Amino acid sequence: MQGTKRALAKAQKPCAGKKLRDFCENFPYLVMLFPAILVVFLFNYLPIYGVLIAFQDFMPGDKILSDTTIWVGFDNFTRFFNDVQFWSLMKNTFLLCIIGFVIGFPLPIIIALSLNAMKGRKAAKVLQTIYTAPHFISLVVLVGMLQLFFGRYGLVNNIAELLGAERYSYFLESAAFRPMYILSSNWQDFGWSAVIYIAALSNVDPQQHEAAMIDGATRMQRVWHVDLPAIMPMVSVMLIMSIGGLMGVGYEKALLMQTDGNLAVSELIATYVYKKGLTGVPDQAYATAIGLFNSIINVVLLIIANTTSKKFSETSLW
Repeated sequence: MQGTKRALAKAQKPCAGKKLRDFCENFPYLVMLFPAILVVFLFNYLPIYGVLIAFQDFMPGDKILSDTTIWVGFDNFTRFFNDVQFWSLMKNTFLLCIIGFVIGFPLPIIIALSLNAMKGRKAAKVLQTIYTAPHFISLVVLVGMLQLFFGRYGLVNNIAELLGAERYSYFLESAAFRPMYILSSNWQDFGWSAVIYIAALSNVDPQQHEAAMIDGATRMQRVWHVDLPAIMPMVSVMLIMSIGGLMGVGYEKALLMQTDGNLAVSELIATYVYKKGLTGVPDQAYATAIGLFNSIINVVLLIIANTTSKKFSETSLW
């Protein structure tokens, strides 16, 4: 009994020192964060150990670190730089990403400002749901929808034939790949990306709008001078993160849309890594080197974007 009282008294004793006191106050939140930190460590940081393969003559089944490991330095990187497809892969990936970024980044901002400016709140909620719904469509289903609409015997070609035009093989023509890929990606994601801006707009003080209305500001002027400045810090952060992942396009959708006819523009760094690392005779060391090179480009872009934002504004990631 006395031991229990001593334990309770010790637990109720205030923590000594500011750092220890802060730790005690935030301990429940730290416990809640621990599972998330553990997941990030296991799936994002622990696999970094595997990048050592990029500097080895590695074959499937070999140990990453052992007495028989053959180190080749930067030979795999040099091999990629001398590859005949190097510049076409860089060009295809960069054009697809930069065009998608130019179109896709401002679109959620415009949608969020428009929905927030609508007088009918119920209509705005309905539209927001409609815009967000495509985000939950899987890539396989999305590409299947594109086939139904733009395939040689799809809806668009059937309508074109009824109007007297010839059928056009969208999936076999290089010129059609980028528009289909970029526009379908933006259609799928713009509503979901707008959610974060809508959340930021919900924190705008209504008194600012009331004061602007008293001064005779129109709705567009209030959007420009009240709503837009309120979300600019969030826009800056999202811009930095988007630039940091500019070359990080995934292989899944491009691979699903890839055909022999559009291979000249649809072969990206990500699809090339997939094919080299997991198909045919796997060359995992070479594929890892290419993936690491692509990641380094993203890190450099992230640092440049963050430094530029920090220089010209008060918003940055670090």
